[in-house]
Amino acid sequence: MNTQKIAIITGGGSGIGLAVAQKFVENNIFTIIIGRDKDKLNKAKESLGENCAAISFDLNDLAQIPALVESLTAQYGQIDILVNNAGINMKKELTEVTDEDFQKILQTNVISVFALSREVIKKMLAQQNGAIINISSMAAMYGLPKVIAYTASKSAIEGMTKAMAVELSPKGIRVNAIAPGFIATDMSAKALNSDPERKQKVLSRTPMGYLGETKDIAEAALFLSSESAKYITGVSLRVDGGNAIGF
Repeated sequence: MNTQKIAIITGGGSGIGLAVAQKFVENNIFTIIIGRDKDKLNKAKESLGENCAAISFDLNDLAQIPALVESLTAQYGQIDILVNNAGINMKKELTEVTDEDFQKILQTNVISVFALSREVIKKMLAQQNGAIINISSMAAMYGLPKVIAYTASKSAIEGMTKAMAVELSPKGIRVNAIAPGFIATDMSAKALNSDPERKQKVLSRTPMGYLGETKDIAEAALFLSSESAKYITGVSLRVDGGNAIGF
């Protein structure tokens, strides 16, 4: 009998998702990375090796999500861990955000997360165990300017994490969130390097005084998905160098 755990990570081709995938693979968790960018995914799969499968799929295609989960369980057996990491951001003045802009962010960051979770949860309920990790954001902790839709979406993730945990924990499924602080990724580097004032503000209110690394998030994900965290559910773990309590 194969006792190897199986994980799904969305947005697993780069940044935080890829770092979590690396950490999982190193710890003998068979990891299925899902993303839209085929080239990025295939590159990631090459670097991750045998313990990884890459699936090119657009999670906004909600109607196809049940079939995706069916095919994954048919091929790989039970899903033990789901990491909802895929997300998009948009920086715009509040008055310039269109209804379509707002809906697009909510669709990817909230509705797709819910739809995929629901289908995976159906499988986890049958096996009476599982761990789900939602990637939140510091944007859900306090007000950040020019990211209104993103802030709304990550606040929704925080609420969903608690609601899911309460409903599912009695049935053996733990649900937690990780709220990354300011982490050095290609995406954040672009944003911060083009805005020195924002970068200075970020660092000055981070007690540790430097940006986090993607592997800091990966370590937290490994812990929360493991037996070491078996009595932890419904928490949002800030991995932020103290940013949220910084002065």
